Amino acid sequence: MKTHARPRVSRTARRRLAADAGLLVVAAAFAVPLAWLVLASLDAEATLRVRPPEKPTLENFSAVLTDETTFTPVRNSLVLCGGATALTVVCAALAAYPLSRYRSRLSRPYLLGILFATCLPVTAVMVPVYGLFVQTGLIDTLYGTALFLAASQLPFAVWLMKNFMDSVPTVLEEAAWTDGASWWQTLLRVVLPLTGPGVAVVAIYSFVMMWGNFFVPFMLLLSPEQMPASVSIFTFFGNYGAVVYGQLAAFSVLYSTPVILLYVLISRRLGGGFALGGAVKG
Repeated sequence: MKTHARPRVSRTARRRLAADAGLLVVAAAFAVPLAWLVLASLDAEATLRVRPPEKPTLENFSAVLTDETTFTPVRNSLVLCGGATALTVVCAALAAYPLSRYRSRLSRPYLLGILFATCLPVTAVMVPVYGLFVQTGLIDTLYGTALFLAASQLPFAVWLMKNFMDSVPTVLEEAAWTDGASWWQTLLRVVLPLTGPGVAVVAIYSFVMMWGNFFVPFMLLLSPEQMPASVSIFTFFGNYGAVVYGQLAAFSVLYSTPVILLYVLISRRLGGGFALGGAVKG
């Protein structure tokens, strides 16, 4: 009688199974905290365990939806991060345009210096920055903190913006210059519209990094009424390890809402790619 050997699993299939298993582990690492966040926000007796609430309730949201707990800190965060993001995008565009279009011996060392600046931890410069803010009267001010947040995000924003502007053909700018446009008009009407997805990426990245920043506002803002939501969330952690988990989860859901809405509003533009197809034809 003939015996049929079992087909061996190919090496490609084993690699695919290993990759799928690794992706499932990574997905679970992200999904479990999110599941706890949603379930705990609806549980009046929430703990660190991931479990569905016995009696779903909105009491946690009612408890945190106050001016002192949520509305004022979120408003401060929007003013702080929104202003710093706008300043970062504007300065990054003005700095990236000449780096993308003009060649110089100092361009590469300058870009490497920018890249090195992104590696500096904020904690390493906070002591001199704090002293500078005290001497200049910028301590405990939202605009002063916004300036520092914008400066801390600017190096990476310039690097990103420069790479996006490199993809815009120079012939389009030359055509605009032939029609009498200045470099300022070329930047506003030709380069930036074509790098719209890149500008969106820089804006979203900067806003998200500033929105979750705890250390900088904690050090530079002193008045409780000026604290952003990233700092006020610390009030849910009481003494001796006591934590109101349900209210903390409800506040975290509300705290994450502006970032999610920002991504949803710009996601179509991010998925559209660069509108350069056919721009240099004809």
